[in-house]
Amino acid sequence: MQEAVFQIKRVYLKEASLEQPNSPAILLSEEQPSVDIQMGVQVTPVADDVFEVSVAATVHTQIGEQTVFLAEVKQAGIFEIRNIAQDQMGPIMGIACPQIVYPYLRGNVADLIQRAGFPPVHLAEINFQSMYEQQQAQEAGLQ
Repeated sequence: MQEAVFQIKRVYLKEASLEQPNSPAILLSEEQPSVDIQMGVQVTPVADDVFEVSVAATVHTQIGEQTVFLAEVKQAGIFEIRNIAQDQMGPIMGIACPQIVYPYLRGNVADLIQRAGFPPVHLAEINFQSMYEQQQAQEAGLQ
């Protein structure tokens, strides 16, 4: 059997946006905003044995019904993965790759929000194994 290959080709910021639709008025509010954070992982084949794995975060803060800010950041990595058993590919792309990309995403989210004039939002550590297993269970339930 040929030797297994798992190689990081590149990690990069794929997308970043931040909107403050109600500034400056909402910035004068003394109320604490609510914070909603959504996460997602996406895998896209790029070439033979080469995959892009991206982790996206959406951070939406509101005071009442008004948005304070909405940040959307997608961090991606290009990985060469070959000579690995097919049953291992899902966990590698759903757990191992996102774990490599995620620290870069956390840093970029905190930096973007801080540059916009807000205290940085530090995304919590994520258990990608648990997230992957939940996703697999949901998909199995749909079939």
